[in-house]
Amino acid sequence: MSRAFKLLASATLGIALSTPLTYAEDLGKAVQADYQAHLGDLFDYFHRNPELSGMETKTAARLAKELRAAGFKVTEGVGGTGIVAMMENGPGPLVMMRADMDGLPVEEKSGLPNASRAKQVDWDGNEVFVMHACGHDVHITSLVGTARAMAARKDQWSGTLMLIGQPAEERVGGAKLMMEDNLWQRFGQPDYALAFHVTSELPTGKIGVTEDSPYSGADTVDIIIHGVGAHGASPHRGVDPVVLGSQIVLALQTVISREKPPRFGGVITVGSFHAGTKHNIISDEARLQLTVRNDDLETRQLLLDGIKRVAENMGRVAGLPEDKLPEVIVSDEWVPPTINDAKLTQRLRAVWVEKLGADSIAEPEKRKGMGAEDFPFFTTDPFIPSTYFAIGGTPQADFDREEAGGAPVPSHHSPLFKITPEPAVTLGVEATVTALMDLLQAPQ
Repeated sequence: MSRAFKLLASATLGIALSTPLTYAEDLGKAVQADYQAHLGDLFDYFHRNPELSGMETKTAARLAKELRAAGFKVTEGVGGTGIVAMMENGPGPLVMMRADMDGLPVEEKSGLPNASRAKQVDWDGNEVFVMHACGHDVHITSLVGTARAMAARKDQWSGTLMLIGQPAEERVGGAKLMMEDNLWQRFGQPDYALAFHVTSELPTGKIGVTEDSPYSGADTVDIIIHGVGAHGASPHRGVDPVVLGSQIVLALQTVISREKPPRFGGVITVGSFHAGTKHNIISDEARLQLTVRNDDLETRQLLLDGIKRVAENMGRVAGLPEDKLPEVIVSDEWVPPTINDAKLTQRLRAVWVEKLGADSIAEPEKRKGMGAEDFPFFTTDPFIPSTYFAIGGTPQADFDREEAGGAPVPSHHSPLFKITPEPAVTLGVEATVTALMDLLQAPQ
């Protein structure tokens, strides 16, 4: 081989070796390396040590320690066990990213080697098993990964980053508690707000995002039915609250089918019906417990008004006096619907496609359920443009096996629930960092 040819080959090899990585390759390699070195063990800790809503003391302490180590100024005890971590990095917008951190009173039966065996005394004084049966361990691990990645790239963005570790999402109260603790007054009101949820219903490697409502609003409603007690052999001597309650349950479905516009989301489910103590006694009271779901505040009001009207008028049909009509009690523990800001969501979808590739975005699917979230307490009043997205947590092979007649993919809140942590955590970090880098663009 001639000397000239060797020099040419050497120069060609040098060019090949110095070819810069793409954005996705650069970020992906860094996040993968961080998972192997740190985040994997952190996820394992969080998964083995879940805590119930409002009791996340050890979880919050570990999260605070991790965020401080990443260079953030951390405040603990916000709204109970909530965490707020701030990093100021020059002029620019204030952007918030939230991760919820509570577990559920479920005994884990996933068969995983790191399955939780944790127990805790619940809100009623009962010792229960606790499990991350909804993937919040992925969320807080990804939050730490995001903190570390953003701190390592301070020369590439400008503004203020706020990271929130939120308690008690499963009881839809933690966000409200943090807001009642003057969250925005103490730390600043964000210009944009972000959150994601890992989902077992989406393949790993996929980001799910919609421009409308990813989660519904929810109300808890109780109906107390006052009857007139009597002997079961003499029903004419009383007013049977079981019969009246049954009529109310059936009549409530006409609010959905005949009063709500068909293309507007709404659900009225009676989840509990309690009455009576013995076979041959007509009780003097029955109680119904309802969950009521909506995708917009107008539909919410229509449903709540309809429930009250149906319950009271069925009481009149039964002959009850006005002071004995069924009572409808709407709990103050409610959540508005989570509604993504269309303009912001379009912007983030475009940057994910550009930076992470079109294959990273899942085909939008029509939502089949009406699960609720308390994230909108951060973004509804006052209004903050927000995007709530999803990260896939189940390998495609598991869906293929289910479709072929094999074991079904376990749902959220199931004792069998499991997420493949590495691809879920790392994509959570990559998607979040990509969004934040776009919103916190350094001045040119």
